[in-house]
Amino acid sequence: MKKSGSIAVSLLLGAGLALSACSGGNGNEGANNGGANGGTNAPAEEGFNEEGLPIVDEKLTLTIVSPKAALAPEYNEMEIFKRLEADTNVHIEWNNIPDTDYAEKKNLLLASGDLPDAFYASQFSDYELITYGEDGTIIPLEDLIDQYAPNLKKLLEERPDIKAAITAPDGHIYGLPTWEENELGTNPFFHVINKQWLDKLGLKFPETLDEYTEALVAFKTKDPNGNGKADEIPLSFMHMQWCMDIAGLFGAFGLPDNLEHRIVRDGKVIFTATQPEYKEALKYFNEKWYKQGLIDPESFNQDAPQYLAKGKTPDPTLGSYVWWEIEEVVGTAQAANYALVPPLTGPTGKQTIGRGNGGGPGRNAFVITKDNENPEVTMRWIDQQYEPYMAAQIHWGPIGIIYEKDANGKLVNLPLEEGVSMGEFRQKVAPNGAGVITAEHFRTIVDMEPRAQQRKKDLEQYYEPFMEKENYPTIFFEPEELDTINQIEPELIKYVNTQRAKFIVDGVDDKAWDSYVKTVEDMGLGKLMELYQTALDRYNAAQK
Repeated sequence: MKKSGSIAVSLLLGAGLALSACSGGNGNEGANNGGANGGTNAPAEEGFNEEGLPIVDEKLTLTIVSPKAALAPEYNEMEIFKRLEADTNVHIEWNNIPDTDYAEKKNLLLASGDLPDAFYASQFSDYELITYGEDGTIIPLEDLIDQYAPNLKKLLEERPDIKAAITAPDGHIYGLPTWEENELGTNPFFHVINKQWLDKLGLKFPETLDEYTEALVAFKTKDPNGNGKADEIPLSFMHMQWCMDIAGLFGAFGLPDNLEHRIVRDGKVIFTATQPEYKEALKYFNEKWYKQGLIDPESFNQDAPQYLAKGKTPDPTLGSYVWWEIEEVVGTAQAANYALVPPLTGPTGKQTIGRGNGGGPGRNAFVITKDNENPEVTMRWIDQQYEPYMAAQIHWGPIGIIYEKDANGKLVNLPLEEGVSMGEFRQKVAPNGAGVITAEHFRTIVDMEPRAQQRKKDLEQYYEPFMEKENYPTIFFEPEELDTINQIEPELIKYVNTQRAKFIVDGVDDKAWDSYVKTVEDMGLGKLMELYQTALDRYNAAQK
């Protein structure tokens, strides 16, 4: 690593599957690498302070790779990181990669062998954590946590469930946690409709799938925005993207879908995308929606900025959409004209909505690579983001911009400027990359932001009464299980998702469907589902 002026330390995390295929190692290379593995009692550089701030007496530079949200500035321009640098005397040389390009560029970077010191908000899969932990590309962190991370150490002692969630089957911790313990993601897909247009056209609020389709047809054909142009978009979404997909609408056919195409009923794992109900949904979406021009054709390839812009045209043009909340898409001025759509009744005569898989803490917020020359400094720097007040600011934004402290010392939200959406503003002021905010912290440290409070109420009112009772939990699989998942699932899901879009656009007949199902089975679906079932049974047995 180069040193110029201040001490240069590079922090990188991550490894792509391409690199894992050609990585050697016997699984023990990371165990004895001097200070880089937390086994030392003395830091490599002088002027390091094991307690208090600043962390170092003379400014030290770390290079960190991180994805960046579309509206976020470069992280060195973000106020929260300016404050962290002033407090710690640690400067970060950020390599910010747009989140849409991050996975590919992360893999290329790792394959090049030119490792920075860490990845922030790393998006490492469990397979990557295990693989790169075993071959020494990233280092185990538990000793560093014990010696240099008092905030995180305290959290893990108080919440052994979080420690268990981030501990790999080999007993090491390779990635740090991030979590907001608020249960807001049980159904990520909030389905929204333009109520003002419904009222103008004399339509009742849709309760059934066919009534919803009738509304979309009217949106397309009856000029509800009154500008004399055929510019209305009846329905737009982002195909197979978090919180933006139409997976929830599959529930009208009796079997909700999700981004993994994997649900649990009565303890049994079901792959949704080969079931008869899934086929019927695709036929309906093609024949009733796509063929009639009710689906925005860009729904299958648009990015978030493009999607969000459609809700903010001078003349309202968006009739229905799917997102985390209403106002982030259409803006605060138009939000009152839109309303949430509860699960629609379809051919089964029942209302049902899926329950998101996973839940619980993520375990890939931050990793440190073998090339890091100052892991102690690095751990002390990231540990600042596990102090509860700082964790809240990392997730939502700084005191003085997003928060003020009330008389009880609790962070409460400052009012936003008129016309400002918290969802978009949050991208600009908060990296949301590390830190844990527990349910106890929401009671004592930080007030849940207004839109989160509203979302919790909306979930309770519109979706939870119709929600699936079970989901697939966050399981840290055994290494051999991860090998099998990695060998089968990426290409299988890629194929399924491609065919899903094709069937919606082009239609699906029995011959095409049978060929599709056979292909998925030949790709190893049976073996994959057997693995998921075995792991779920093991997980459930351990909870008893």
